Amino acid sequence: MNKRFGREFFRQDVLEVAPRLLGQHLVRVSPDGTKSTYVITETEAYRGGEDRACHASKGKTPRNEVMFGDGGHLYMYMIYGMYWMLNVVTGTDDVPQAVLFRGLREATGPGRLTRLIRVDGDFYGEDLVSSDRIWVEDSGIRPEYGTGPRIGIDYAGDPWKDMPWRFRINL
Repeated sequence: MNKRFGREFFRQDVLEVAPRLLGQHLVRVSPDGTKSTYVITETEAYRGGEDRACHASKGKTPRNEVMFGDGGHLYMYMIYGMYWMLNVVTGTDDVPQAVLFRGLREATGPGRLTRLIRVDGDFYGEDLVSSDRIWVEDSGIRPEYGTGPRIGIDYAGDPWKDMPWRFRINL
């Protein structure tokens, strides 16, 4: 199948997009033109202003501004001063939601993932719909998956820390 997902796919609610990304292909073209394809195995959903684990819960800032735009753009941020996190914005303007890419078949963990595919802050705002260096393709696969609480967000408190918004392919 291998057709790139278009804007309408990313304009859906984050709780629709996050599990739907599982089993799909994340495609990365390196600066030397080498094309690599990875299978997405784990995602997490962050659902706007009401979700206290979401960076948009305290309003728009220079860091999270892209989250308040149209679905399909990348939201990149660094944690611990060393790991870039790769997220794709979902929904529509002024509805800040994003999916964190947590795992690929080739790399478990969001920091390892970004190091493997060599993305960093330079990708902030990149449009997965039109980019010539990164995008998501429909693999035609709809794998079975499980859900669980998101990782590393105890600070968000109840009920947010226990929301079953982490999606992972059943191995």
